[in-house]
Amino acid sequence: MPSAIPSPRNPSYILNQIVISPSDADYLDQLIPSIREYSHGNRTSQLLQSLSKFALDREAEIERNCTSNHQEFVASVNQLLLVREGTVSLTSEILDLNQSIQASTERLAEQKKALVESRSHRQNIDDTSRALQDCLEVLRLANQVNDLLMKKSHYAALRALDELENVHLRSVTQYKIAEMIQRSVPATQKAIAEAVMADLNTWLYRIREMSQYLGEIALYHTDLRKRRQKQRAELNPYFGQFKLNSPVELVSDEHEEFDLLQNDDLQVDFTPLFECLHIHQSLGQMERFRGEYATTRRRQKELLLPPVIELVDEDGASLHTLLEEIAGFAIVERSTMRKIPDLRSSVDVDELWDSMCQGAVALISKALDAVDNAENILKIKNLIVLFMQAMDTWGFPVGIFDNFLITLFRKYAELLKKRFSDDFQEIVSTDDYMPMPIQNIEEYDKVLNVSWYTPEKPREEQTFPYVFPFSQMYPLCCIDIRNFLNQFYFFSNDDFQHQNMIDETLKESLDSLLSDKVCETLVESLSSQYLGQIVQILINLEHFEVACQELELLLAAARSPNSSSSGSPITLQATASRTQKRTGRKTDFRSSQF
Repeated sequence: MPSAIPSPRNPSYILNQIVISPSDADYLDQLIPSIREYSHGNRTSQLLQSLSKFALDREAEIERNCTSNHQEFVASVNQLLLVREGTVSLTSEILDLNQSIQASTERLAEQKKALVESRSHRQNIDDTSRALQDCLEVLRLANQVNDLLMKKSHYAALRALDELENVHLRSVTQYKIAEMIQRSVPATQKAIAEAVMADLNTWLYRIREMSQYLGEIALYHTDLRKRRQKQRAELNPYFGQFKLNSPVELVSDEHEEFDLLQNDDLQVDFTPLFECLHIHQSLGQMERFRGEYATTRRRQKELLLPPVIELVDEDGASLHTLLEEIAGFAIVERSTMRKIPDLRSSVDVDELWDSMCQGAVALISKALDAVDNAENILKIKNLIVLFMQAMDTWGFPVGIFDNFLITLFRKYAELLKKRFSDDFQEIVSTDDYMPMPIQNIEEYDKVLNVSWYTPEKPREEQTFPYVFPFSQMYPLCCIDIRNFLNQFYFFSNDDFQHQNMIDETLKESLDSLLSDKVCETLVESLSSQYLGQIVQILINLEHFEVACQELELLLAAARSPNSSSSGSPITLQATASRTQKRTGRKTDFRSSQF
């Protein structure tokens, strides 16, 4: 039969519940209410008995357990002792290990501290290394700038200096070297500017030296163009109405285009000028550079004009040199203006050009007094005209030289008049005043070709020997008159723009020669000659009268179509003067016969 379930009010039950309480709090929670309950019910003695009985039962139970498990208990105690001994040993080892760990920790802390310090040193070393590298790069670029400057790579040096200043120096601003190099930058920039200006001055000197050759080539190729234009005019008269540098001539000659500055004979390299310009623009010194360049070119222009020139040398070398140097100098100026408008304006170039033209004209005018030969004047004129045409190709005004041609023409006319005056004087003074005999048809044709004379019979009916009514002075004077006309018109061509002046000067000079040298000399000879010679002189005067009339027609026909007096009749005063004097001398001659 199952045992009875103990009552919760049973003391044994209560004690069991108290003993098996899982914690001290539960133990007290069970004990205190039980004591209170037994105290209030006056059952304290019962509780004490129960407790005593419970204690005795427990002791008896323990004793039974100990008696039955003594060996195990002893073994357990021994094991416990062994465990305790091992625990003590382990504790000692743990303590030793703890001390060792503490010692290791101290060493580790020291090592860590050393590592931190080492890392700090390493960082300092790295920072120092980077700083040194940056400083070395700065020094390398600074040396590179100097090396490039020594190699005359001025623009590369300026770029390296700019990179040094704006990039690399900023990374080392905290160092003294940056301040030192920064202070040297303006001096280096100045050194670059001075070096490039020195190279430019060398280039300008070379340009100055090659200016004459450049001008010589310009004049030579202008002369070639004139010849080609003349050939075209001969093949097709239509081209004859167009002058050199006219649009038609330029189009017709464009297949012969020639680069004056870049050719097989001459190469003008503007690279030093471009480099100098670019460097000064980069330095912000453009105005200063423009002023220095203009000053240098003005100084070179002044050196270009010599104190005096000679116009009487055989090959005209002095004038050739002067005009060629002016042409070369001006062409370089015009090319510079076209390539770099910011450096040379048209006003600057035209000012230099006008100054050179005025100086050249003054030199030529001064030397012109020593020229006493009309052929030399003609050579001077042709050279000046060629120079004018060459410079007109480059757009330079040539009005100063065009006006000077008038002065040159007057000198030319004066020398021609003097020379032919002497010739006429010699012809008249050495004449034999006898009718001129010829022996054959060839001589007859020669006289008719040069003289203004119409024979009574046709050429086929003439018999030889034949005697002309005039003396030999008449055809000789006619030859000189024709030569005089030709010499005058040698000066007159499409290059000379003052045709009216030539026409008027020729008329006046010819009139003066015929009146003063021929007519007056013949009339003066009337009083000192024999009768037969006087008759011959009067006959010569009659033929000269006819010659003057023919000359009037010839001069009218030879007038330029552009002349202001073109188409108007020409009257030589010598014609009327000769008629009057011939009539007067005839009257005197008849009177003397009576």
